[in-house]
Amino acid sequence: MKTIDQINFEGKKALIRVDFNVPLNANFEITDDTRICAAIPTIKKILTDGGTVILMSHLGRPKNGPEDKFSLKHIVKHLSDQLNLTVKFVSDCIGEDVNEAANNLKNGEVLLLENLRFYAEEKAGDAAFAKKLSSIADIYVNDAFGTAHRAHASTAVIADFVGDNKCFGYVMANEITNLEKVVNEGERPITAIMGGAKVSSKITIINKLMSKVDKIIIGGGMSYTFAKAMGGNVGSSLVENDKLDLALSLIAEAKEKGVELLIPVDSLNADAFSNEANTAVTDIDKVEDGWMGLDISDKTKIIYREAILNSKTILWNGPMGVFEMEKFAEGTKFVAQAIADATAQGSFSLVGGGDSVAAVKKFNMQDKVSYVSTGGGAMLEYLEGKELPGVKAINK
Repeated sequence: MKTIDQINFEGKKALIRVDFNVPLNANFEITDDTRICAAIPTIKKILTDGGTVILMSHLGRPKNGPEDKFSLKHIVKHLSDQLNLTVKFVSDCIGEDVNEAANNLKNGEVLLLENLRFYAEEKAGDAAFAKKLSSIADIYVNDAFGTAHRAHASTAVIADFVGDNKCFGYVMANEITNLEKVVNEGERPITAIMGGAKVSSKITIINKLMSKVDKIIIGGGMSYTFAKAMGGNVGSSLVENDKLDLALSLIAEAKEKGVELLIPVDSLNADAFSNEANTAVTDIDKVEDGWMGLDISDKTKIIYREAILNSKTILWNGPMGVFEMEKFAEGTKFVAQAIADATAQGSFSLVGGGDSVAAVKKFNMQDKVSYVSTGGGAMLEYLEGKELPGVKAINK
């Protein structure tokens, strides 16, 4: 794996594909700067070497060319503050203004280009567009793991025009290294905790993990599809009725491969989808009509905690319940604490996927697990065994 640590950037211009797709409020203030903070070490390494940095990213999903609300100019001040220098900005990402701004950069300076997705050519993976991007720097650095599963101009196609002058930044390198610890290098027993609403969205990854892990813990809305498939009554709980056979086949596959598939045994139910709803605990297969399961309950917590504490490698993707509502957050918080306790005992734990990351942040546990992946879809595809275009482009 070729990383920036293998290159001296003195006197070089580095074009870094970062992921600055950060949430902004109505006043264009950044509400979560995790992705910006993650890119800082890569930028600083190049500046410390005596190099120059040009940053490119997307922001949001502009549909019809430039829109002010999607402009990267809104993050310039915050980025400048993080780097303790004045970041220059150019209101385009290709063309004469960009070329001039890049040519005028001095060592130790940072230039941020405008939103790549103001051009449809970016998502289309257009070669001519990628070539123009590549022409303004000496070395291409991909540090945007969150878009590594997309074959876009700036994430993959650009590598065709830079020869061997390409490498991973620290974000990309750390993501790959830590995911490998789960996928191919994990110390056993390995446990995957899969939560979320739908079995259908996790089917590929659960199938893939069957040959990698010792235990799979199921939580969230998809638990009720499994419960119903096994003949249970789940009331008004979320169920994918067209996936009942699929759930049964996963149960059979786990048995065949010797994987322990843990499904909740009890459920915290509500008579409405509301934090103010009345609640009652039942076995997961005895939810009354008109009631819906929104979290795991005490018996399941004990079983899951024991499984987690007896694991040496832990992957967590997806919450145990509707953790956004305080009344139904306890199951997810309990599992997060169990993972933190296992980590403190020496286990390796990786948390990934938007909801899981949001959960560990909500419970202030991001520093109590081994690694928090910011990859989202890219992380899932990597775990599924797919070759990510952004990774392949650097490695080839």
